[in-house]
Amino acid sequence: MFALPEAWVWDFWIVQDGQQYHLFFLYASKAVKDVGARHFRASIGHAVSTDLVTWQRVEDALVRAEAPAFDEVATWTGSIVRGDDGLWYLFYTGVTLQSEGNVQTIGCATSPDLYDWTRLPGPILQADPRWYEQLSDGQWVDEAFRDPYAVRDPDGNGWHLLITARANEGPADDRGVLGHAWSPDLREWTLLPPVTSPGAGFGQLEVPDVVEVEGHSLLLVNCMGPELSDAHRAIVGRGGVWVAPADGPIGPFRLDDLYLLADQSVYVGRIVRDPDGRDQFLAFVNEDSHGHFGGWIIDPVPVAWRDGRVVLDAPIPLTPPAAATPR
Repeated sequence: MFALPEAWVWDFWIVQDGQQYHLFFLYASKAVKDVGARHFRASIGHAVSTDLVTWQRVEDALVRAEAPAFDEVATWTGSIVRGDDGLWYLFYTGVTLQSEGNVQTIGCATSPDLYDWTRLPGPILQADPRWYEQLSDGQWVDEAFRDPYAVRDPDGNGWHLLITARANEGPADDRGVLGHAWSPDLREWTLLPPVTSPGAGFGQLEVPDVVEVEGHSLLLVNCMGPELSDAHRAIVGRGGVWVAPADGPIGPFRLDDLYLLADQSVYVGRIVRDPDGRDQFLAFVNEDSHGHFGGWIIDPVPVAWRDGRVVLDAPIPLTPPAAATPR
């Protein structure tokens, strides 16, 4: 597992470079006291491993920028790809605060080695009212435009970003969509309409990730119970880590077939192939065995493909480690 004695750890993403796995994670000091306030103190930390179990923390990747800046409050979740120029590109969420709530936009940093990161001028993308809800619409306390997931076009035509966003129409609790942008080179981006439609039962589709398990392409997204639509919550109860069939890395995604892989005791689920070629599930603990916010990343849990679905092949460990036990 990965836990810090002095800080909460939550959203994360993993990049493999040769035999080494790089874990990039959000963290904030427990001195903040209020678990909910951690979001506005978040920095992007970095750790490395060869087995997905034992992690060595290294120098942080990014912290908030000096004001005024689009990421002056916090740096949130993102993803990393390697460009044709040999550089690594980190796409992340920048946060600012207004009196009505927080505004999220997309930033980018580059690195030659995954350790030393340089911000590019930003934001590179922000919500466009032609397709996406903005804070001024007054529907939520945030302008959702975050969690960029970068992927190469399957036909070789540039790159795509999938983005947690909300449509500019429909009931407030049912507007969750995956925003979409395209680039020829990872530097110049064009925002496009979302690749999914509102009305799937989600107020937001957080931290999208597209993976392949035993030859099946799958979309992983995350949504807590309170952010489900009233109608959907009445059916499924709790939220958590959701899976939908996908026809490829940019869809189409069959949200009508979404199912729950793990309930919201854990969140931000990832499926990663271990050094032995086995697919493993990782997530951060949202509700530990005592009912507290966890704030650490679990050891890998094996997954399997059964009856047309991916399933967890072992229980999820929720007992707090000594390093993560609340004081």
